[in-house]
Amino acid sequence: MSDLGKYKNLVRVLMVITISFYLPGINFFTVRLNGNSSLTVTELSEAENGMGGTANPESFFQTDYVLDSDFLIDPELTGIPEPEGFSMQQILTYNSYTLISGDMISVIARNTGLNEDTLVSVNNISNTRTIRAGSSIRIPNQDGIMYSVRAGDSLESIAERHGTTASKIITVNELFAENLTAGLSLFIPGGRLDWVRRQEINGDLFLWPVTSRHITSAYGWRLDPFGSGQRQFHTGIDIGASMGAPVIAAMPGRVTYVSFDNDLGHHIRISHHSGYSTLYAHLNGVPPVRPGAQVLAGQRIGNVGSSGRATGPHLHFTVYKDGVTVNPRTLMR
Repeated sequence: MSDLGKYKNLVRVLMVITISFYLPGINFFTVRLNGNSSLTVTELSEAENGMGGTANPESFFQTDYVLDSDFLIDPELTGIPEPEGFSMQQILTYNSYTLISGDMISVIARNTGLNEDTLVSVNNISNTRTIRAGSSIRIPNQDGIMYSVRAGDSLESIAERHGTTASKIITVNELFAENLTAGLSLFIPGGRLDWVRRQEINGDLFLWPVTSRHITSAYGWRLDPFGSGQRQFHTGIDIGASMGAPVIAAMPGRVTYVSFDNDLGHHIRISHHSGYSTLYAHLNGVPPVRPGAQVLAGQRIGNVGSSGRATGPHLHFTVYKDGVTVNPRTLMR
């Protein structure tokens, strides 16, 4: 081969290598044809349309080539940079959605590619069972939760607490300074609600303390059941059940006290985590647990009775949150 021919072949190889760098999807060493044969760089340079010039990129792609799918997926192999949208934190934006009859937060979350915590938090939903058709909710463009800044908080401490970074919080919320003021509402990208808060919102925090589900008197204002005609606030729910039916602890906790009085009869109070405590009243006789005892959820702590001021066998069940009564029904499975 003459020196001129050698130079031509060298130029051809260099041209093909150059093309492989600038045309995405072409492997530097091998291109597959129809998935079952291959053409090396050297062979490609010798098959340049049967002519002495360099290969034509347009005619190359007009043929029936099938590129190796592995190289189309991995940016490091193809030389295609990852789109910025996949690696950079996005600024928070919202769409609006109007609830229709039968909508459930879990289904909406699945259909929008978000988790339930996100929808619950950004829409300040206190109980998923109370959402109503016709109301609108916000659908964010990413997962996360809302957080109200407390005195002494810093971006670094908030980020560490929620498993993210200060820079992401800054970007998402478009913050122009790192100084935070108490009460400021921040969206925490990737944040999740704690277990207790999630159970509260879904109404799954407490077990039913008796097998019966028959509520004879609800939480809230009512007329005195003993006929005085006075309007009274009922601090719990009354669950009708047969005399002697087992009463169980609705959540794990520690027995605070076991007592008796003329109104509640034999009763027991249990303290739980997260500021919760429960009261079980009108029990039949002295409960089989003592103050200070640790009890498990579902453990028997007494029996249904009618002791104290009661019209018949039932369990009076009260739930306290930080010392204040709340409606037990919104927290029971």
